[in-house]
Amino acid sequence: MEKTWRWFGKKDNITLAMLKQIGVEGIVTALHDVPNGEVWTREKIRDLKEYIESYGMRWSVVESLPVVESIKYAGPDRDQQIETYKESLKNLGLEGIHTICYNFMPVLDWARTDLTHPNPNFTSNLYFSHAEFAYFDIYILKREGARESFASEVVRQADEIHEKVVKEGNEAEFNHHLVENIIVKTQGFVNGNITEDDEHPVELFRQLLDLYKGITREQLRENMCYFLNAIMPVCEEYDMNMCVHPDDPPLQILGLPRIVTCDEDIEWFLKAVDNKHNGLTFCAGSLSSGAHNDVVELARKYASRTHFVHLRSCHIFPNGDFTEASHLGGRANLIELARIFEKENPNLPMRVDHGPFMNMYGEEDKGYNAGYSFLGRMFALGQVQGIIATVDNELGIEYKLPYIPVQ
Repeated sequence: MEKTWRWFGKKDNITLAMLKQIGVEGIVTALHDVPNGEVWTREKIRDLKEYIESYGMRWSVVESLPVVESIKYAGPDRDQQIETYKESLKNLGLEGIHTICYNFMPVLDWARTDLTHPNPNFTSNLYFSHAEFAYFDIYILKREGARESFASEVVRQADEIHEKVVKEGNEAEFNHHLVENIIVKTQGFVNGNITEDDEHPVELFRQLLDLYKGITREQLRENMCYFLNAIMPVCEEYDMNMCVHPDDPPLQILGLPRIVTCDEDIEWFLKAVDNKHNGLTFCAGSLSSGAHNDVVELARKYASRTHFVHLRSCHIFPNGDFTEASHLGGRANLIELARIFEKENPNLPMRVDHGPFMNMYGEEDKGYNAGYSFLGRMFALGQVQGIIATVDNELGIEYKLPYIPVQ
């Protein structure tokens, strides 16, 4: 697999020179300065591509070319927005970039309740608590029908949290913490609907949720098919591989339909638009956070339709809460996944995705995006490089070294 890294552009505190030194071969990035729904011009694409290439790497994957909400819920400007999307796809293809990771998740790209959950070894990871998420939905969003959408035990725990924070007098502080974690810090840095500059994020979030009132899973599926069928001719002409990211977490949340959560969902969208350019981003982390998913079996089944791999893993606790796990642990079994992909679909771009946050060498002061610190991902990449080198040795594949010594 090609070792890639998600990089947030020229303003990223992590430089391309740093990435070259740790064995990164390809860059996963986007035009983060272009507002959602606007065309990515060839000039802007070429400028960033040439900058990446000047450091001896290539722009391997676009993550993401955002699918705006009106395409997802079929708003009045859907067709216009799809034409804009097609123009950006064409321009990327003409500039030699052919893999697009995107998602079809309504409103919320990914959800965690704690961005610095402590581990026994003094690192921290992203964490999802069902009870805290229910508290957010019931007591902060105050969404109609929120109580009824959670298991009774989860609601009971959410009520206990509310009683506790009220009794201790820190309700406002706790609410702010959850709002930041769920709808601000995890969304705004990736062309999200909400940014850290928004003064009333909860109200804006409610307005976004309202756009999907009455939209069922079946309707969202139809909208996804409409979008994919519309762009496939461009994908065929310019050899563009679209690879959808699974829903994260792969659960129905906030009353929103989620349609890429499991084996049945993946099989559905691949058959619904049965074209080699319609494929999957195999995010082992997102898939492993759902207890219903057998990640290894999914990899075996869909390796041939996978265009991009996220190698990370989650651990699920008995109550259903989950946390990002070590890249050598958790439910995903990254060693076996590497065997499958190296054998069935070699040369796929792969990134380690989220890594642990390591409290050393001033990492806590760098202002990294949630889940995207440098040392934690570098540590994870080192682990995964070792996995891939070992698997390649097993399979008789020549492992590509980070560099060849010179005299």
